[in-house]
Amino acid sequence: MSLCINPRCFAPDNNLNMQFCQACGSELLLKGRFRVVRELGGGGFGKTYELIDNTGKIKVLKVLIDNGPKAVELFEREAEVLSLLDHPGIPKVEKDGYFLYVPRNSKRNLHCLVMEKIEGLTLHKYLKQQGNRPIDPELAIKWLRELTIILQQLHNQHFFHRDIKPTNIMLRTDGHLTLIDFGTVRQVTRTYVAKKAVGDVTGIISSGYTPLEQINGQAVQQSDFFALGRTFIYLLTGKDPNKFYNPYTNILEWRDVVPGISLKFADLLDWMMAVSAVKRPQNTQVILQTLGEIDGVFPPEVNVKPSTNSLIHQFSPVIVNVKYASLLERFWAFTIDLIILFFIGNVIGVLSPFVLSFIGIPVRDDDIHTSLWMGSVGWFSGTIGLLIDNELEKTIATIFGIVINWLYFTLFESSTKQATPGKQILNINVTNSSQEKISLLQANIRYFANIISTATLMLGYVLAAFSLQKQALHDKISSTFIIKKR
Repeated sequence: MSLCINPRCFAPDNNLNMQFCQACGSELLLKGRFRVVRELGGGGFGKTYELIDNTGKIKVLKVLIDNGPKAVELFEREAEVLSLLDHPGIPKVEKDGYFLYVPRNSKRNLHCLVMEKIEGLTLHKYLKQQGNRPIDPELAIKWLRELTIILQQLHNQHFFHRDIKPTNIMLRTDGHLTLIDFGTVRQVTRTYVAKKAVGDVTGIISSGYTPLEQINGQAVQQSDFFALGRTFIYLLTGKDPNKFYNPYTNILEWRDVVPGISLKFADLLDWMMAVSAVKRPQNTQVILQTLGEIDGVFPPEVNVKPSTNSLIHQFSPVIVNVKYASLLERFWAFTIDLIILFFIGNVIGVLSPFVLSFIGIPVRDDDIHTSLWMGSVGWFSGTIGLLIDNELEKTIATIFGIVINWLYFTLFESSTKQATPGKQILNINVTNSSQEKISLLQANIRYFANIISTATLMLGYVLAAFSLQKQALHDKISSTFIIKKR
């Protein structure tokens, strides 16, 4: 069968040997060599067809239906990019693959693009056909390397894709991957930078895969890394990445869903999905080098020597080398903090009667002795307070212990030090998943969640000994991590 691509044709089906459409009279043999045989799909902007060229080779034809300036610009850009790139992971377009077609009795041109037909399934369909069964981490590493090398071809030409997601990645029948749909590609030029500065850039948004800067019309090459990282969360979990989003921490909490994943690979994916673009890997070379450090496989183009690029060290946390603090290290840090808190309480307790007397408030002689109990702050300050006979002093001691303890932990852990003095002595920090300091809100969530860890006969703490990332119960609740400083 030979199909007519005239959008206004009421009977597009024709015999294979026909030269012109019997219904509308439009030419069926495009450019004297392409014959459309069936429709593959379509949307608001265009349609895709399967065609056969004069050598019998099957290809794909994309036809733009919307002739608006922006649609034409994107279509022409896709044709330009695909004609420039030559890689097995990118659909091939011949030099004359882009052309205009004018249907019979029509003044409206149809923009056409002939490209290589990719035999296979999108990764979205691939997982669907497997009942949304996730891929294993070993395959994920292999696929991430393959897609990063494909992306490297694009970025090296100063382009970026802007719409990486499972539906835009094809798994060929030979097991290799191909990145498709280059209609949203942009080139990093002075014109683009100028437009970006004033917000005059078309936003491309795919829920769950588009980073914030791109939603705001400020996409950069690192925006592709975010989308690629989110794609692998889908592949490793079989679920929409948004299902793992924590609005309090602004990160995905996905690791516990993927058994057997190495910490370094999980860290790499979180690095790629950092909220701030400047906190992501600087380029594809960095990702490939990190993958090589994970499995020992370095593609020929990857320099295995450690990078000395100052921008990488300044902006990109090298989280593949993270070492999480052990339960024993955390125990000693907490013990040191309690000792420090005890002395803080005693100093204030000893001085308080003199201060009260100085300002004219009478105090008993044994208030100094009682004030020493007030220094026994920490998680058990309330229990210690019960040992005091005087009800007022008992209340004051308990409240004093709770408040000082609360301020001590929340203010120190949310400060630029990222640690209490006890943790600083043992060279460990409290961070979020991007290795940045936690917010005061997050510190408070962590503090009060700590009560749960204690109330469960300390089992919440013991969990840190069995967690891959050495997280206690309160760490998991607050999405925080205790790491060794480098």
